[in-house]
This record gives sequence, C-alpha cells and structure tokens, in this order.
Amino acid sequence: MKLSNFFTVIAAAVFMAACNGPETKDFIRVDGENLKDASGNVFVIRGTNLGNWLNPEGYLFQFPKSANSANRINDGLCQMVGPAYMEEFWARFRENYVTEDDIAFIASTGATTVRIPFHYKIFTDEDYLGMKSASEGFALMDRVIGWCREHGLRVILDMHDCPGGQTGDNIDDSYGYPWLFRSERMQEKFIDVWVSIAEHYAGETAVLGYDLMNEPIAHYFEDKEELNAVLPQLMERTVAAIREVDKKHIMILAGAQWNTNFKVYESWDFDDNIMFTCHIYKCPPSANSLKGFTSFRDKTGLPMYMGETGENTDEWVESFRTALEGANIGWTFWTYKKLDSTTSFASIPKPEGWEDIQEFLKADRSEYALIREARGDQAEYRKSLDEYLENCLFTNCDINEGYISALGLDPGK
Repeated sequence: MKLSNFFTVIAAAVFMAACNGPETKDFIRVDGENLKDASGNVFVIRGTNLGNWLNPEGYLFQFPKSANSANRINDGLCQMVGPAYMEEFWARFRENYVTEDDIAFIASTGATTVRIPFHYKIFTDEDYLGMKSASEGFALMDRVIGWCREHGLRVILDMHDCPGGQTGDNIDDSYGYPWLFRSERMQEKFIDVWVSIAEHYAGETAVLGYDLMNEPIAHYFEDKEELNAVLPQLMERTVAAIREVDKKHIMILAGAQWNTNFKVYESWDFDDNIMFTCHIYKCPPSANSLKGFTSFRDKTGLPMYMGETGENTDEWVESFRTALEGANIGWTFWTYKKLDSTTSFASIPKPEGWEDIQEFLKADRSEYALIREARGDQAEYRKSLDEYLENCLFTNCDINEGYISALGLDPGK
C-alpha cells in the first residue's frame, strides 16, 4: 500500500498535536533505571533510527560490499557519473530522504523517539558528500529537530562516524581500524565536535540526549583489550567537556564490541545524568538474550536502552520488542527507511536499471582502464539515480504495516 494513502491519518495526528501541544517542553532526565519528564512521568523510548540519511550505508541501497560505506559509495558513483552530478545527488538526497512528512508519519504511529545517526563531518568544515561547513550541518539538523518538536517526538543524536573511526569497519566510514583510540589528536577532535553540538543544542528540550559513540571497537582486532581500556576514559573526558556547556541533556554511553561489552566500565558515578545503550541483532528473540544487558543495568541502577536491533521477520520483531518491554529496556529499531525491503517502516521502490548500477559497483575498478571498461551508459545511470531520489520521498514509498504493527505501533488503516 502506498504511503500517500495514509495522509488522512497523518493529518489527523498533526491536528491532534496542534490541539494538545507537543510534549517536548521539558528535558527528560535519568531517574534510577527509568527516564522521567519534569512532572515525574516515566518516559519510554519507543521508535526508530533515521539510518542512511546522514551516514549512507551501502547495504541500505543494496550495493555490494565494494561500496559499503559513504566514501566507497561516493567514490564508485563518482567514477560512474562524475563528481558534479554526485554533489547534486547528495544535496537532493538530504532534502528528500527525510522530510516533515516522514516525521509526521513516525509520530502518527505512536512512536516517541527517533535516533538520528550522523557523520561527525557534518558539524565541521571538512568536505562530506558535498557539505563543506558546520553551518550546513546545523541547519539540516535544526530543521529535523524542529519537525520532531512540532510533532511531539524526542531526538537522540548519535555520532555514527567518529574522527579516525571508532569501530574499524564500514559502519564508521573508516580505514579498517578504530584509529580514534590510538590518536590523541583524533580524540580531541571527537570531544571538540561534541562540545560544539552540545553548545548549540543546550537549550533544546526536543533532544533527549547524546549517543556519544556508535558501536565502538569491533571484536576481531587482536589488540581490542588495549583499545577497550581507552573507551571509558574517553567517555569520561567527553562528558566532562560537554558539561561545561550543557548541564541538562542525558549522556548515552555505548558498550565495546558493537555495543555488547559493558565490562569495560568500572565506574558510572562521574555524572548524574547518564544511561547506557546496547545493540544486538542475531539472537533468539527472548528475554534470555538480554541477560547480560539487564545484569549490567541492575548493577549500575541506570537505564539501559536498545539503540539498534531488528533486521528480521515481523514475528521476530514482535517477540523481541515484547521481551525488551518486559525487561524495561527502551528501543529504537533499525531502521526507518530502506530500498525494497519489508524490515523497515517504509520501503523505497527499486528504480528501473538499478541492477546496472549494482553491477558497475561490483566490477573490478582497481585500475583506471578497468573503470572505463566497466562504465556503461552514463545517461541511464543518472536516470536511475534520479528515479531513486524521487522514490525515496515519503509519498512514493510503501508502508510495511506488518512491521510497524509488530513494534506495537499503529501503521494507520
């Protein structure tokens, strides 16, 4: 069913929000194992990630592993259609992929929260997919946070790609190793960027908190224990620096090894408004899969939040969401919008000729002669990419009712 069929539902939700007023006029705070608003009401994180928007990932375009991170995607597509076209493509992508219609729809389902993954470069003057100034990044984020405020959603800001790379794989757009933990200069940059973000949003009540670092330190590095030892120290330094400019927002700390290992934290009393965030995907959808996380939560007496999970059947999603709620763990499932998929709120129809783009990106392009050999009709490539940009607009997407219902949310009828 086309999402355009749901405008009536969205209009009603927007009208109700206008009548009742958005519920983002106060800060959310940590209170024991729960989150509460200024009135003492428990706030439950329940929502989705705006993945791919400000940190493109190849699999969300159904691209091969040779184009699985933002840099690799951009390099491949520039080889295919040229850098001038790609600057225009990414600008339109940022305009179309997440609009107020998307935010209104998410709110209409009964979700309370969106997590926004972003590349640190959008808040610097480094070039990132055609963005060249921090002011551009703040303007973009201000706009979506404004929409969330209007529609009563809370926002978690997630630095998905840190200076130097924090994971050492495609998800952090890095060079294959978590260099952040080996470089004091990169760590200082990481802290500086967060301070600039916190200074900008210090008074913004729609922002629930700062997810400081996504999925640090992949498990397959032989020196991971040395890298792990740096993580809690860097988190403490970052929190202390942020508190110089922002006393209100929740600090959200990740476990090592893809947000699964919390043994790296031996203290958590260095701040009075922190919580922890876990991620897990391939596991039985039961409370048993959460025992390590709930044990750490019980030990600290602080909230645990599932920042990412999903990528599975509706049956699995419903079972695991039920387990999370039974364990008092808030959640934002991954992810809101994907290409030709049933494991997301919205599905982008696949453009005609998309397979030709996939084949080019899959081809051996290790030499310039091979790039020329692999390249087909540039006009046809651009036509497919233009169609993608239109298809990713909310009105042209398909809604996955079963997936949304599995989350205990209302897809609209």
